[in-house]
Amino acid sequence: MDVAIKGRNIPVTESLEMYAREKVERVAKFFDDGSASRVEVELLHERNPSIPQPEVADATLFVGGTVMKAREASGDMYASIDLMADKLIRQVRRYRGRQIDRWQGQKGRKAAGETPGVLPEVAEEEEAAVGFEARIVRTKQFQMKPMGAEEAAMHMELLDHNFFVFTSAETGDINVLYRRRDGDLGLIEPAR
Repeated sequence: MDVAIKGRNIPVTESLEMYAREKVERVAKFFDDGSASRVEVELLHERNPSIPQPEVADATLFVGGTVMKAREASGDMYASIDLMADKLIRQVRRYRGRQIDRWQGQKGRKAAGETPGVLPEVAEEEEAAVGFEARIVRTKQFQMKPMGAEEAAMHMELLDHNFFVFTSAETGDINVLYRRRDGDLGLIEPAR
């Protein structure tokens, strides 16, 4: 697996690079077929003094056509790398578990007494860690009148939400307006 490590606002020392490489290469054990082709790690130091956790570790894992991201921040870069690697491994476990469920069929795995969504060789390790399985706990329905992106931004601000789903008045497609980390807004439109 190819690992690329770069730094922003921080010098990437040899020991820091080796530590990050060792942590992210642990995900390779989940991919026997070599489908995990590349991991890009960015280590950055936030220069804003009002940010309480300025050391950020950000990883992007490319597996076939799937992209997984993990980003964690803390007061220490090594701790941020540890948190980011743990988050990435949790995502990979969930992803691989779902693949196995699709390949082998969930009923066959339940009959064998295995936990669905967890690889057999890491099931014991998973029991020790507190797992998180996302579930839908609430469903909302609402009328979406066609509007422009500026009007959608105004509604999003009025509702004090981080995102807003609306029907574009120009195209008639469903769009999503969201707040980015830098405070600006992003717009997601369907591809044509």
